[in-house]
Amino acid sequence: MSTTTVETPAAATAPGAPGTRRRPARRRGENTPLGSLVSHGVLIAASLIALFPIAWLVFLSLGPDKDDYLHPAGIWRKMTFANYAFVLQHTEFFDWLKSSLIVSLGTTVIGVLIAATTGYAVSRMRFPGYRKFMWVLLVTQMFPVAVLMVPMYQILSDLRLVDSYLGLVLVYCTTAVPYCAWLLKGYFDTIPFEIDEAGRVDGLSPFGTFARLILPLARPGLAVAAFYSFLTAFGEVAFASTFMLSDTKYTFAVGLQTFVSEHDAQRNLMAATAVLIAIPVSAFFYLVQKNLVTGLTAGGTKG
Repeated sequence: MSTTTVETPAAATAPGAPGTRRRPARRRGENTPLGSLVSHGVLIAASLIALFPIAWLVFLSLGPDKDDYLHPAGIWRKMTFANYAFVLQHTEFFDWLKSSLIVSLGTTVIGVLIAATTGYAVSRMRFPGYRKFMWVLLVTQMFPVAVLMVPMYQILSDLRLVDSYLGLVLVYCTTAVPYCAWLLKGYFDTIPFEIDEAGRVDGLSPFGTFARLILPLARPGLAVAAFYSFLTAFGEVAFASTFMLSDTKYTFAVGLQTFVSEHDAQRNLMAATAVLIAIPVSAFFYLVQKNLVTGLTAGGTKG
């Protein structure tokens, strides 16, 4: 009596058997070709949307006539840099630049210094009302500019700081300090408290610990706070146009308004000036961009 063995189909198709093909496993986070194509398409579209206003502004700045924005197709035939030459030679551009840099850098230095010490104190010290103190700072941001204009003008007038750089810097600090204090407080919370204790063991004072140990570790957060303070002062219009009375002390945001009058609007010169204004802001952004993303995200969690 003979017996025969029959090979089962399962054995023939077992994993690793000769003649079988395995589909490569997809790693976590790896997109399919279609998903990658869609994501790249969305990113390209978003980039074009973001860059179009800048490119359009540069294009309009090359038109020699003030009404070229109404017929932009005609700019191609008569592009010129005459608008930039006129702005640099026949306007108060460099006075506006000086005023903007003085006010913006002053606001950045004073505002970040006050915000850093405030955020560190609330993060490390437990004084009566330390929790409510941060909420009081937020309350100051609830009032619109129109409500604050009159009392601030009265205060600056009593202090004889109207039409002065220091007065405008102090006004801008009232806007920059509360936000930056909240930002830096969250960032200081992510720095281990053991670093403070190590500084005290080494004989450092609380301020020495803050200046020599904590601030170097908080550089990304300080970069974000500086960037916000700089932009707040550089692009603000309402306070600058109210408190600065001299033409030579106008900031860029106020100087742009001089190109528009009741019966005339030199939009070609406005566009050229706006392009020139973007240069110092872009340079400042380049200096802090390495720490910008890290500083924006580090304060969101405590670790």
